[in-house]
Amino acid sequence: MASATPRTWRYIVFTNFHGPDVGKALFTQLRKQFSYNGVSLLIDDQRIERGQTIIKPEISRATSRISIVVLSKNYASSSLTLDELVEIFICKKDMGHIVMTIFYGVDPRDVREQTGEFGKVFKKTCAGKTEELRRTWSHALNDVGNIPGEHFFHWDNEMIEKIARDVSNTLNATVSLDLEDMVGIEAHLQRMQSLLEFKNESEAMIVGIYGPAGIGKTTIARALHGRFSSSFPLSYFMDNLSGRYSSDLDDYGVKLRLQEKLLSNVLNEDGIRIDDLGAIHRGLYDKKVLIILDDVDDLQQLEALAKEAKWFGPGSRIIVTTEDQDLLEKHGINNTYQVEFPNDEEARQIFCRYAFNQSSALEGFDKLVERVREFCSDLPMSLRVMGASLRRKKEEDWEHILHRLETSLDPNMKGVLSVGYDSLHKDDQFLFLLIAFFFNYQDEKHVINMLSESHVDVGFGLKALADKSLIQITKGKIVMHKLLQQVGREAVQRQDHEKRQVLIHGNEIRDVLLTDSGSTSVRDIYFDTSTISKDVYVSAGAFRKMCNLQSLSIYNTRRGTHANDDRVHVPGDMDLPPRLRLLRWEAYPGNCLPHTFMPEHLIRLVLRNSKLKKLWEGTQPLRNLKKMDLSWSMSLKELPDLSKATSLERLKLSGCKSLIELPSSIGNLPKLEELKTDLCDDLQLVPTLFNMTSLAKVDMLGCRKLRKIPDFPRNIQELVIPDTMLEESPESVSHWSRLWSLTIHGSVNPYPILTIPWLKGSGADIEKLPDWIKDLPGLTWLYVGGCPKLASSPKLPPSLQTLKMENCESLETLKSFPPDSEIEDLHFPNCFRLGPKAREVITHKSLEALLPGRTMPPEFDHRAIGNSLTIRSRFSIFRICLVLSPKPEEKVGSFSLFIQITINGSPAGDVTTTQPLPHIRKENKFLELEEEADITFDFITSSQYIKVTECGVQLFYYFPFFSFSSLEF
Repeated sequence: MASATPRTWRYIVFTNFHGPDVGKALFTQLRKQFSYNGVSLLIDDQRIERGQTIIKPEISRATSRISIVVLSKNYASSSLTLDELVEIFICKKDMGHIVMTIFYGVDPRDVREQTGEFGKVFKKTCAGKTEELRRTWSHALNDVGNIPGEHFFHWDNEMIEKIARDVSNTLNATVSLDLEDMVGIEAHLQRMQSLLEFKNESEAMIVGIYGPAGIGKTTIARALHGRFSSSFPLSYFMDNLSGRYSSDLDDYGVKLRLQEKLLSNVLNEDGIRIDDLGAIHRGLYDKKVLIILDDVDDLQQLEALAKEAKWFGPGSRIIVTTEDQDLLEKHGINNTYQVEFPNDEEARQIFCRYAFNQSSALEGFDKLVERVREFCSDLPMSLRVMGASLRRKKEEDWEHILHRLETSLDPNMKGVLSVGYDSLHKDDQFLFLLIAFFFNYQDEKHVINMLSESHVDVGFGLKALADKSLIQITKGKIVMHKLLQQVGREAVQRQDHEKRQVLIHGNEIRDVLLTDSGSTSVRDIYFDTSTISKDVYVSAGAFRKMCNLQSLSIYNTRRGTHANDDRVHVPGDMDLPPRLRLLRWEAYPGNCLPHTFMPEHLIRLVLRNSKLKKLWEGTQPLRNLKKMDLSWSMSLKELPDLSKATSLERLKLSGCKSLIELPSSIGNLPKLEELKTDLCDDLQLVPTLFNMTSLAKVDMLGCRKLRKIPDFPRNIQELVIPDTMLEESPESVSHWSRLWSLTIHGSVNPYPILTIPWLKGSGADIEKLPDWIKDLPGLTWLYVGGCPKLASSPKLPPSLQTLKMENCESLETLKSFPPDSEIEDLHFPNCFRLGPKAREVITHKSLEALLPGRTMPPEFDHRAIGNSLTIRSRFSIFRICLVLSPKPEEKVGSFSLFIQITINGSPAGDVTTTQPLPHIRKENKFLELEEEADITFDFITSSQYIKVTECGVQLFYYFPFFSFSSLEF
């Protein structure tokens, strides 16, 4: 059951090719697409430029996981390329290396047999070489020619996207890199695969994984998700439920929040809001999903998230991990897998990998390893922590630590885990506690910034904690296991009250704030007001003794439910600590921060949902401030002078509906990247922002009293504005070369399923979009919505790829597209006056289209009433058109469309789309049929309020220059 020797992959994908045949542009696109998919790509740039190689074959073999071999006409002209191919197949044999092929203008048979033009090039390269080398090359070419791959005669974006998608799917079919060396993981996966019965597509199934804390349940679940999620249209890993959500689910609102979280992530839609607990059933009852509910510790969580298997579509699998077998039985989950303790040999291997970086003990340490295994009771997490703690330690250090374990009254997992904490330097212990209470799941850079003025060497400390397996740093995010968090909490509880550095218990904090009993030892307060039964009336001097307090976080985890937001009351003469670096106070009750407040050390200021009318008077030193969030402070009327906030990166003022003016000082903030003033419906004055060289993203949705777009800097990339701001054109528009996304909202509510009353606003609706849109050289995405008087589309730049014009009732004509236009997506929901010429342009120009209408276009000559169509034919590709009929007066937030394809009675594949109405997208489906067959298309929607009333298919017997899918309403 042990896995192979651990390997380190520097790159995931290596490319083997002949540079002059394929060119530099291709690999620039490949790098970009692979990077977007999170896949690292190794390309020899010297080979692209000069047709030579500087990367040795043995390096490519040792540092990559997959090789893509691009076989072109002159591929065999380079002996170095052929040597590399030989090494790739050695790697495939010895290390399980994956080989994928692209046949670029060559026949696979010519590659296999070295015939045709390909064979002539190969024979020329072999001239003067030994017969043995020729046979070696020939054998490698025969092997690679037998690997099925892609066939292309020219490069295009669609092909590149498909290659990247195939690589991602291939990777998903294997255990992820960070899990592949877990001892026994394959055996666990095989047992779980049998239990899950993936071939049973007729019904949904809920399966439980149980075992003690630290046994590896979450690791197994993550491996399952990594290997099988690509087989499901929708999937989600809902991690650490017991550690990140309240276990008291009697409150109806908490259950709603859990369901909102699940639906938002499964459907990939931010901000879903629901009103009742039937939402999961309605939203997922006909969707095939893979959902992991990790670390469930309360029956109410299962009642809220997976009450019955029939909540989910046929073929769905819901996997629940828990320490409590009884919880699974009470919920009626009979399909369960108990994670057993590893056997003695497996336990030794787990420990030795962390202690010695190999699967066995170093010479002379066998007896010590056996003692550790016995005291750890073979618990995998304990073995890992102990192994990391003892790594590179001398024998006498082992004896000291083991003796302490032997004399401990509680030589179980908790005692073992505490060894890792107890062995830390005092500075690292303090950092451990801060992560346990405040910084778990936080970005590494944020933690370093927050603690930059402390006595702790944060960078060194994080490395020390990671080396001892007390934390993991994954993609820049710090993660600590909840068991280790408990170790930290118990360590704090053992401290003398006067010496505690971290306060977390609600009633204890309440007493401190009432009685002025805080001390200079306190550095951090983490106050969840939902945990206290009585209101807090803060004393004026509550914080005076806590002069070293750096983080003050007051919040309510149950905000928006039945809990009272106004739990904390402050006096007008209250003092705040002088060295605060984080001030997070949700629903701050005062009209203004204390006049004695000194914000010079602040890095983050978060005062969401506050009652503030202003922050402070005058100009404050704010050189360290990076983030200011005052969102939904509806009484806020003014901002202070921010000229000293030279490090500010994000300023969020969403929903500050009383704010009238932004101070001129904002226009000179050199590091500000994001400005959000959306739904500030009284905002009337905004200074020029041209000097804000870092500003990239601005959202001014709903600011309908503004009549002009401010002068934005050259770096602006994303812009959201109301149509009222188009009355005057900004002078800086000619400099917006990096603007790629422009969103324009008119007076019609763009979000009809939301009930934000001031979204509509007032103001004259635009009748024409400005001509300067066509002069934006980098614009790829343009959305125009809710403009009822707009009669024509704007002139467009050649760079545009997506045009969405929604709820523009008067829209009739489309301006002609530039000859070199790159546009692919044209969506026009609820634009009912579009003329026939405009419709013809849309259907012939776009790869994807969305149009209003009730009739099927004539080119879809295979059609049927209803949602099913059967034809007999032989074809290469097809495009489809559907007429969808929504139920009157129903607000449909989102639904999925399933396209099921059957050939001669056997399932051939399916396509699934999930988008909020009316933004429906669908991918083309390609079929290669060698002879005539009966093909059935079934089109199914997931919503009871939407039905397919007519369907049509247009067949192609060759690859046309373009193809598209359209949906009609």
